[in-house]
Amino acid sequence: MKADKQEVIYLDYLATTPCDPRVIEAMLPYFTASFGNAGSVHQLGRAAEEAVEEARQEMAQLLQVSPHEVIWTSGATESNNLAIKGAVRFLKTQGDTRRRVITAATEHKCVLEAVRSLADEGFEPIILPVGPDGRVEPNRLAEALKTPTALVSLMAANNETGIIHDIPQLMPLIKQAGTLLHVDMAQRFGKLPCSLEGIDLASFSAHKLYGPKGVGALYIRRRPRVRLLPLISGGGQERGMRSGTLPVPLIVGMAVAARLALAAQPEEVPRLMALRGQLWQAMQRLCPTARLNGGQAPHLPGVLNCCLPDGPEAQDLMKSLPGLAFSAGSACSAASGAPSYVLQAMGLTDREARRSLRLSVGRFTSADDVERAVAQFRQVLTGG
Repeated sequence: MKADKQEVIYLDYLATTPCDPRVIEAMLPYFTASFGNAGSVHQLGRAAEEAVEEARQEMAQLLQVSPHEVIWTSGATESNNLAIKGAVRFLKTQGDTRRRVITAATEHKCVLEAVRSLADEGFEPIILPVGPDGRVEPNRLAEALKTPTALVSLMAANNETGIIHDIPQLMPLIKQAGTLLHVDMAQRFGKLPCSLEGIDLASFSAHKLYGPKGVGALYIRRRPRVRLLPLISGGGQERGMRSGTLPVPLIVGMAVAARLALAAQPEEVPRLMALRGQLWQAMQRLCPTARLNGGQAPHLPGVLNCCLPDGPEAQDLMKSLPGLAFSAGSACSAASGAPSYVLQAMGLTDREARRSLRLSVGRFTSADDVERAVAQFRQVLTGG
């Protein structure tokens, strides 16, 4: 029987978050009365430009950086591509001979593909392995950095496991090598405190923090200055680094979403940890052989990635539970049906990866939602 969309319990907050009603309310005027192009010089255009710059100032304040260091993009995928490709290509135009670009095997697809694609331009992509905890070992990074390196790209928190890279521990190695550091902050920002100190480039996405889809931001350090070559040719918006008409409503929405997320963080972190604990205890009862992927590695508060070795494959479980929205891995890789490359990089077998679930709770998840979700899992996993 097909589940009513209104009845679905949402446990896939890492894939995307619902847009907060307060964010929608803030965006609405810029779809209607204040619909001007931020590049136009008339009254409506100037009002739109003012809204964009106010949003930029708000984002900068929340990130504790200068407004001149924040540019708008279409999302974290574009931000990641612009940061990685733009930075190393610029260095190359300046006669820099460093060609090595380093990332980790568990990074988001867009980072892995951006780094790999640079091989066609004479760069040397290095994909570092991770340990069973999903983290890069400092010794491996230090060894890779012995070859002069243009840029290292690492995510702050993984989009499948929620595991947090120890950027403060790895940063001194990167800085000592004189290498640029790019951090994909899409999953961490708004969920846990984060600092951009020592980071050269950082990517952000609105739809991971209860904002709209289709907008993101890129932090580009000014002192000492990081320079990029643009990816998109056009009218030279965003100080020439990202051409294209600015989506004013979405930009306004992203700034509001970020402000709300940071304001709620002190109360939200322990609440989500409690919901995650409630869910994990229940899964252990339903499947005594269940284990956490990544063990006790630090993770985002609302994320549970676990393997049920004696259970059905995750894809079959999802088909059996149309009233639950959860996943086996990233939304970007779901269409292929292949087991998670992130979990395989952490040492899981094909069979184990196929029996792993990604469950993530968020702002609109209640303890009752978790209990009702557990009841549905119980029916399929234990038959009662």
